[in-house]
Parts: sequence; C-alpha cells; structure tokens
Amino acid sequence: MSLAFWEELRALGPPLEGVHGNMDDASLLSVLPERAVVEVDGARIGMTHVPGHAAGRAERLAAAFPGCDAVIYGHTHLPQVDRHGDVWILNPGSPTERRRSPARAMLLLEVRNRTIKPMLVEL
Repeated sequence: MSLAFWEELRALGPPLEGVHGNMDDASLLSVLPERAVVEVDGARIGMTHVPGHAAGRAERLAAAFPGCDAVIYGHTHLPQVDRHGDVWILNPGSPTERRRSPARAMLLLEVRNRTIKPMLVEL
C-alpha cells in the first residue's frame, strides 16, 4: 500500500512486477500501472487489481488482455483458479485479510515453455 514497502520488496531480489490497488497511497499509484502484462518463459500474464462485477468477469478479463495465457486479479480476496477457454483466470486470495474467503491463501505459478501450472496454497 506504500511506495516504501514496494521499494523494500523490490530490493529483496528477483525482478518484481505489480499493479496498483484500490488501497494504495498516491506515491504508489504514481509508479504502478492499473494494468500490466508480463512475459515469463513464453507465457503472457495479464495483471489487474479490480476485476469489476462478478457477472461476466472471466469473459471480460480474457477480452481485456488479448493474447494472454493467464489473467491475475485481486480485490475480492476470494481465491480463484479457473479456465476460461485457453486462459487461466486467477485470484490469489489474500494471505492476510481473508474477508469472505474460507481461508487465507496465496497463489504459486510454475511456468515452463509457456505452460502455466497454478497452485493455490491455503495458509
């Protein structure tokens, strides 16, 4: 939620990509985009925080990130690991604030030769 914490995470090691969320302060909003696409071993992964209404969400996210193999979103705190056609629609949930989710969670992605294997981890 703060630029200082973002910079601390980036200093830990491997490249870090992200998008801003609805709770982020102005300094973080100024450096992180609303949406991003990253490429990992040939796989294109779209990222956004706020996915919009639940009705039609998978179709809307897949359409918003054409050519992506997966779309990751947040905001709802509800984990999701589903396919919409050839596109993974993913939400890691939250490791801290579970809200309506039955458990705290996070998502690990194994990516090899454009193949994505998501693993939801309940904490």
